[in-house]
Amino acid sequence: MVTSQTIPILDTHQHLVYAERWPYSWTASIPALAGKSFTVDDYRQDIAGAGIAATLFMETTPDDSLWIEETRHVARLSAEPESLISGLIANCRPENDNFEAYLDSLDGLPIVGLRRILHVEPDEVSQQPRFVKNVGLLAARGWTFDICMFQRQLPLAAALAGKCPDVQFVLDHCGVPDIAAGNFDDWRQKIRQVAEMPNVACKISGILAYCKPGDATTATVRPYVEYCLEVFGWDRVVWGSDWPVCRIHVPLSRWVEITRGIIAGESEENQRKLLYANAIRLYRVSRLRGCPETPLSLLGEGQGVRAVD
Repeated sequence: MVTSQTIPILDTHQHLVYAERWPYSWTASIPALAGKSFTVDDYRQDIAGAGIAATLFMETTPDDSLWIEETRHVARLSAEPESLISGLIANCRPENDNFEAYLDSLDGLPIVGLRRILHVEPDEVSQQPRFVKNVGLLAARGWTFDICMFQRQLPLAAALAGKCPDVQFVLDHCGVPDIAAGNFDDWRQKIRQVAEMPNVACKISGILAYCKPGDATTATVRPYVEYCLEVFGWDRVVWGSDWPVCRIHVPLSRWVEITRGIIAGESEENQRKLLYANAIRLYRVSRLRGCPETPLSLLGEGQGVRAVD
């Protein structure tokens, strides 16, 4: 019998940190992460019993230019026989004039999408004509663009999506709501604006990190998760762990438990959409390690999937 506890998960937001290889300056102010490595073996230990069957690696932003090395290193990890990594979301700089050459350099790697961290950059970066033009190039390759912006920047996310209508965008971390400040109404208004863009999906991920210490609970995050499910609909949501950042407040297994609890009353079809089927379709994943053959009815016509041991 299939239940909410047994539906497998494709984790669309798995970071890896190799502090012995590269500096990650962004972790300096986060004691739980600073100077520490979080490897594939560590991830396997943390997902034991959680039902995570495959992952998409999300770039972890080592200091500038070193993320190119990161992409190639993780591509090699994904090729290992027992790897759970079914695709990479790589770092990029669409504001640069050599962006197209950078895309060409990724040929042959298991890339499914790109991301440029924007919440630490001036707001105008994502609105520059060169940035918009270069992001638009992803459509021809079938690659997504993950958006990571603060709650206050969500109108910029909607504007970028509107300028690149052929690109599939994925909004990370439910739009980074300021849960600790409790400004739910402002976030709700802004996230609805983003949800009006048909080429944007929402990633149910990362929000436990924005809770007050000791308040990362089901009751705290349920309104945010449920509102995203409501305004984006069950065909435009995917799930991510945001590991190891999620460990700041709770273990990864607890975030899985919270998610499964929130959606337990939904149909099996909707639960499968969130937990893995939408991710396969939106990220155009063609190689799955550990996931079962996925019903074509959940993926749409012509979206067949080949399971790989």
